[in-house]
Amino acid sequence: MHPVGRSSARLELRELASDDVDAVFAIYGSAEATEHLSFEPRNRKQVEQIVARSIAAATATPRTEYALAVIERETAELIGFGRLATDPHQQRGATMGFALRPTSWGVGYGLETVKLLLGVAFDDLDLHRVWGARSPLNMASARTMEAAGMAKEGTIREHVFKAGKWRDSVVHAILDRDWGAAR
Repeated sequence: MHPVGRSSARLELRELASDDVDAVFAIYGSAEATEHLSFEPRNRKQVEQIVARSIAAATATPRTEYALAVIERETAELIGFGRLATDPHQQRGATMGFALRPTSWGVGYGLETVKLLLGVAFDDLDLHRVWGARSPLNMASARTMEAAGMAKEGTIREHVFKAGKWRDSVVHAILDRDWGAAR
């Protein structure tokens, strides 16, 4: 499916474009924004490569990755990044992740982003299961995923190596039937 386009009252998801590098770098290059993510802040060159790879993946056949810009509709600014990646080890399954600019935190954009991603997953791609992992310390992400209807399933021990040490990840997931009930 290309291009992806989905919107809510305040946000829209769209395909990444090459001129999004600076806005994505404002997120992926930020120590604050990446504190609970699975990687250290990226440099600009790394973000250029991520955006280029995401643009190329958007037209791959079959498409297995949906790396999407989160746009604030009122300002037309890129304020976040969302990703769905189909799971080759799980029929009709995908992993999900998202990150927002710290200046966009605390106003419900995370929940809107997750709901938009789940809409792509279940309504557009006809998936059965979507899961996401978070840092055990990221309670805002826990509240967001739970508010979107995702159930906490458990902990993957020492799943991420970051800042010189291993960190657990907490898994939340939702099934297609749960998505129908959560809306």
